[in-house]
Amino acid sequence: METASSHDPASFAAPLREQLELFLDDHRRDLHDCLDGLTDDEARRRLVPSGTTLLGLVKHATFVEQVWFDEAITRRSRAEIGCPEGPEESFRLDPDDTIDSVRAAYREACAASRAAAAPLGVDDLVEGNRRGPLPVRWVYLHVLRELAQHCGHADILREQVLAARDAAAGAQR
Repeated sequence: METASSHDPASFAAPLREQLELFLDDHRRDLHDCLDGLTDDEARRRLVPSGTTLLGLVKHATFVEQVWFDEAITRRSRAEIGCPEGPEESFRLDPDDTIDSVRAAYREACAASRAAAAPLGVDDLVEGNRRGPLPVRWVYLHVLRELAQHCGHADILREQVLAARDAAAGAQR
């Protein structure tokens, strides 16, 4: 994932587009990294009634990137993109999903998002969303809001997974 950060003092006075991209990349990196040091079983662990898992969150974030930066900008259909039709399905894990495979798909989607948005200005309109034409700035802000929300979910789920790991290790002593 990208290494520049919105926390770097040089970013404080950067142009809006650069700031949006830095904040997005901070959240993309945080979601990607929420799986660091976990086993596939831990990443798949269901700890809340909704069934949301850490691995499912990262898989869903791939869908978010595809919908907002591929479908909305390129106007390709979800079938053409190869992503689920709706958000609920995007959290579902396939038996062959692993930390490595889900992370790789997420990195690819993020890179494709950056490439799709690169030629556009923040006030340019994208036409491929069901809401109708939207300015690129709105797309950035919407994705930022969604990723920030999911980073919070990931923080809580990761804390639960690590607490369960620590409790199991303590019980074995």
